[in-house]
Amino acid sequence: MSKPLLKLIRVSTVAVSLDKLLEGQLNFLSKHFKVIGVSSPSNNNLKEVGQRENVDVKAISMERKISLLKDFCSLVQLVILFKKESPQIVHSITPKAGLLSMIAGYFSGVPIRIHTFTGLIFPSKTGLLQKILIVMDKLLCNCATHIYPEGEGVKNELLKYNITSKPLKVLANGNVNGINTSHFNPKNYTHKQKQALRQQLDIKEQDFVFIFVGRLVRDKGINELVTAFKSLSLGEGFRERLKLLLVGPYEHELDALSKETLEAIDQNPNIITAGFQEDVRPYYAIANALAFPSYREGFPNVVLQAGAMNLPSIVTDINGCNEIIEDGKNGLIIPPKNSDALQQAMFKLMEDQNLFQELKRNARDMITSRYEQKLVWEALLEEYKRLLVNSKQ
Repeated sequence: MSKPLLKLIRVSTVAVSLDKLLEGQLNFLSKHFKVIGVSSPSNNNLKEVGQRENVDVKAISMERKISLLKDFCSLVQLVILFKKESPQIVHSITPKAGLLSMIAGYFSGVPIRIHTFTGLIFPSKTGLLQKILIVMDKLLCNCATHIYPEGEGVKNELLKYNITSKPLKVLANGNVNGINTSHFNPKNYTHKQKQALRQQLDIKEQDFVFIFVGRLVRDKGINELVTAFKSLSLGEGFRERLKLLLVGPYEHELDALSKETLEAIDQNPNIITAGFQEDVRPYYAIANALAFPSYREGFPNVVLQAGAMNLPSIVTDINGCNEIIEDGKNGLIIPPKNSDALQQAMFKLMEDQNLFQELKRNARDMITSRYEQKLVWEALLEEYKRLLVNSKQ
């Protein structure tokens, strides 16, 4: 008779995190554990995760914002679930899921309680709100048995603010799920396929295309990107061969762009908006370089994806970005919130062909050697096994 699998519960606040951030990982782990995915209910995401990953899923409502009554109700439901399932490991990502599941795991007697910090909110806040968020993260860490920052930048922020005295370990160069470099591979697209998309978007083959992928919001540096592009496209000989391709949705209610930026996007024929795309790979395939001037990140998948698609990147000197990109090797690093520096970096990539080709030559290899998905999954599995052995000693 085969030995029953140990139970592992993975928790995120919303289903899209399990769906996108951990795609493929739960299925890999299901070969070694009885895996249960937990998140807030959604129209289809959570059910689709269960079917695709071949794991059980449970819906428990969790508010992303602070809501004492609703948070308490979520906590009680998590405690009931953990006592019923008796998992050996509970592993959370995202802030609210981390806080609630680590507290619930503590009171339920779950032996191994892991949280991965994929990014930190409090460093970008001030005043009372920052103090509240710090207290919440400290409570999370107190209830967890093990803390894993996604990258050295996140680790340094946790140390800087004295969030926990527990050991902080970065797994597999930092990224929470790695990247499937067979899936994100420019060789998957023929010249004919790329030409068809260029024609659809009114992009000529000789155009130099800067691409941005992500939410079109202030915190992603879109105001600075559009300002830099406008100035750059005024240069002699640039107007006709320079394009900015924006792939992603607007979020007008949460973090709206400036009126000037929205007008420029609407009126400039060389700024192309593609909206949200389920598959972003074809858009990378017709671009020359990624421009990603975000204000804050944990460990951005966009930069990994662009590199795997053989694109050099211009990124800001922030957590994650400055770990994936080495200035002058596979991209350029600039200060955040600085449209002048961004414009100069964009100009440099267009004009210095020797530099551009050198960055491009290194782009994919520097991703495949450090962030290949199977390497990340194997490292996580080995860590689980190590923790299980230590918990029995």
